[in-house]
Amino acid sequence: MSQPSVIVVGGGLGGLWATVRIADAGFTVTLLSLFEVKRSHSVCAQGGVNAVLDTKGQHDSVRQHIIDTIKGGEYLANQPPVKSMCEDAPGLIRTFERMGVTFSRTPEGLLDQRLFGGVKNKRTCFAGASTGQQLLYGVDQQVRRLESEGRVIKHEWWEFLSLLRDEAGVCRGIVAMDLRSLEVRAFMADAVVMATGGMGQLYAPKTTTSTNSTGAAASRCYQQGAWLANAEFFQFHPTAMIGHDKTRLMSEAARGEGGRIWVPRTPGDRRPPRTIPEVERFYFLEEFFPTYGNTVARDEAARAIWTVTQEMGLGLGGGDRVYLDLTHLDQAFISTRLGAILEIYRKFAGVDPVTEPMEIFPAAHYGMGGLWVDFERAADGGIANGSVRNHATNIPGLYACGECDYAYHGANRLGANSLLSASYSGRVAGESVVSYLKGFAGTRPGVREDLIADEVARQQGLNRAIQEGQGSECPYRIHQDLGALMTAKVGVVRANPQLESALSELRQLAERLDRVDFGAANPWAHQGLVFARQLRDMITLAKVVAQGALARDECRGAHYKPAFALPIPAGTFPGDPAFEAYRARWQENNHQWLKTTIAEHHDDGPRIHYQEVDLSLFPPTDPRDYR
Repeated sequence: MSQPSVIVVGGGLGGLWATVRIADAGFTVTLLSLFEVKRSHSVCAQGGVNAVLDTKGQHDSVRQHIIDTIKGGEYLANQPPVKSMCEDAPGLIRTFERMGVTFSRTPEGLLDQRLFGGVKNKRTCFAGASTGQQLLYGVDQQVRRLESEGRVIKHEWWEFLSLLRDEAGVCRGIVAMDLRSLEVRAFMADAVVMATGGMGQLYAPKTTTSTNSTGAAASRCYQQGAWLANAEFFQFHPTAMIGHDKTRLMSEAARGEGGRIWVPRTPGDRRPPRTIPEVERFYFLEEFFPTYGNTVARDEAARAIWTVTQEMGLGLGGGDRVYLDLTHLDQAFISTRLGAILEIYRKFAGVDPVTEPMEIFPAAHYGMGGLWVDFERAADGGIANGSVRNHATNIPGLYACGECDYAYHGANRLGANSLLSASYSGRVAGESVVSYLKGFAGTRPGVREDLIADEVARQQGLNRAIQEGQGSECPYRIHQDLGALMTAKVGVVRANPQLESALSELRQLAERLDRVDFGAANPWAHQGLVFARQLRDMITLAKVVAQGALARDECRGAHYKPAFALPIPAGTFPGDPAFEAYRARWQENNHQWLKTTIAEHHDDGPRIHYQEVDLSLFPPTDPRDYR
């Protein structure tokens, strides 16, 4: 019997960590990436990565990190995976150190830590304002070592098209396309790990994500039977800057290091910001959230900006922008701590944030939802190390990790938990795949050659159908319309009539895509063809987001429907008769209350059902947790 092998799709932190763990265990890994691995979207994460090291002497604790993550996610994250992730975070940081990652340090030589949104303790390790890049490069060096030893085979500039499953339904490989030659080829393996990142391009151009963050790969798995979970929860980062070409993120670290968000108190005030007296400035986060101030969680900050600009009419120039002000801070300090984002703003806005406030607005940033993955609960309340269930999808042999899974963030992601969850989930998925491979006994059944040939031919046929299209529609225009639709009707604030309209318009966009015309096009390196294929899968994914949002009649985390924001009876707590009557009424009317949304693909649209959330460690006790 041949040695089992694995395919990892995606070269970001999740995919690289999975690759390292599987290859270190002695199995061959074929790693596929849309582009050079070092360009993966993990490099765009700026502010830092969470781990309780308590280098600031604030008596921080792992328990508090767990609670902050659970409460930040509005109790919609399964708690065992959260517990294990937070407990393993300090060890991950030490491992990154040994890989050569150059974290920022205090004058005493300790790892420096900064404050991030939604927490009261400084627990975010960072490497200036380019943390994701430094972490990715550290793991990439380990993968290159394994590649030089023949344990990793890397294919850059290849795109995942579909899964290959045997007659028992077990995932046994993939079909992928060379983006240069458009060759379509089958890759066989004994397990597949999807680590293909997020889906922010559903909201383009008002998204902070790369143009490659389409979610197409996850959508293709979903269309072949994989479940999607909690897709309606989409985080809008409160501090993004608009550009002529795309939207760029101004890291939450700017707020964590003392940045203040404000608008003039007088609507339409067009004076230069530095000339507006303090008394005439509205520091609305500090007034709305006196406990956290400018470091309030992202979902609350984004909704506050929406309220101030859309309802109160105080947006700069009457629009959706507000000021993010660093000018009161020491220039040398912020240049050292935030140099990367300051340079981005200088380059693309033509303004120096050291001397003038930045203009920012909420933009689509991170999907908390993604491919559903399993876990096995251990006796200590965390997850069982090495279990084959951890990060397994509902398709046997298919695993998922990184931003394309749903496992750790519930209804809203805590700032600086993304690099942590990507790294941790990749490591766990890799270890689970190793256990899965070691469980093989005897000869493994192969996939019939005719089934492989049929799927390759089907994918080639899809390419030809697009290339030979004779319609009048431009896919890039359709994508613009998709982004505008999602931003307007499935955005920061939602309402059921708008969501119903969005679903109808998404069906119309799908019909328009059937009438695409490229004109004369090369039979190789045809990026319009690649994009048109991705766009169809993006529209399918957008339907899941909108359908899940329509079905969830409550306000929780990044999903906010004012019509269902019922006030809690004043002065009541769990156990009080008035509160228990409120809770019973809420549960009776909301069958998705404290449950995970599960979407299954059908030809006429997604079918939604719900799954209980594991609340075994820290059940909600405060009335505010039941909103």
